[in-house]
Amino acid sequence: MLMKEYRICMPLTVEEYRIGQLYMISKHSHEQSERGEGVEVVQNEPYEDPAHGQGQFTEKRVYLNNKLPSWARAVVPKIFYVTEKAWNYYPYTITEYTCSFLPKFSIHIETKYEDNNGTNGNIFESENRDETVEVEVCSVDIAYDEIPERYYKESEDLRYFQSEKTSRGVLQEGWRDTTQPIMCSYKLVTVKFEVWGLQTRVEQFVHKVIRDVLLLGHRQAFAWVDEWIDMTMDEVREYERATQEATNRKIGPFPPSISITETPLASSARSGPSSAPSTPLSTEAPEFLSVPKDRPRKKSAPETLTLPDPGRRDSGFRLPSLFFWGSSAPQPE
Repeated sequence: MLMKEYRICMPLTVEEYRIGQLYMISKHSHEQSERGEGVEVVQNEPYEDPAHGQGQFTEKRVYLNNKLPSWARAVVPKIFYVTEKAWNYYPYTITEYTCSFLPKFSIHIETKYEDNNGTNGNIFESENRDETVEVEVCSVDIAYDEIPERYYKESEDLRYFQSEKTSRGVLQEGWRDTTQPIMCSYKLVTVKFEVWGLQTRVEQFVHKVIRDVLLLGHRQAFAWVDEWIDMTMDEVREYERATQEATNRKIGPFPPSISITETPLASSARSGPSSAPSTPLSTEAPEFLSVPKDRPRKKSAPETLTLPDPGRRDSGFRLPSLFFWGSSAPQPE
């Protein structure tokens, strides 16, 4: 298990970002989706929690064909997706990612938003988590942190962008200490992949992906501010609904075919989580990750993990840019 806390500041207020995150997540998901891969919305409905009150529940399938690195190619099927479930009680959200193909893989993200510049060092102190687990704090600068070249757009470069409607920007060096208004998105991210021989590599890789996606998404939220700043909640919800339908059509039918529905899920399928997803009881690694029992080996050779030959697989993968939004990317209201 690898746990990190990400702090991402933006020149917005928490109340403004309530609209901005919904707009950004919907538009980002639609832009990054293409036929056969992307984010498909399964469920998006109001949900009430005894502890957190009224919120929004969403369930999505994130199809990852062509989204994983070459070394993962050998151990996943051609049709591969991750299930995202999110409970949004803004300004507090919970997002969980699981994959039925990899039962020992899970991601748990708790998000809190505050009107400050990332100075609250105890924001997750009251949460029920193992205090013995070391948590690395990572500050993400939406203006000056390096972004993967394939995601760079001059119109979204916040070192040069200024909002016409709010007059906020350009963001100068040290902007987080001088800019008003300012808010911070605090994200406590737990990644688990408890498979011998791959755990460290996979958990570190997933955190790198998460950081890149958080950087990109929060950059876009501010770069697109003039598109959403005048929207009401009803207007952004309608935009979200229309964009979700367009995205589902863009992805196309993908077995098993699913679509947005107004029929509530069974309570067991959408009950609010109290902690990170538990590791399955089985301690046995999947067969394709096991060392063949009948394989002859030299006495001096250590027992090592063997993976199938990537050349025998017909699926290709790259970096998943649709991953890890605290629903609706994730997340509703």
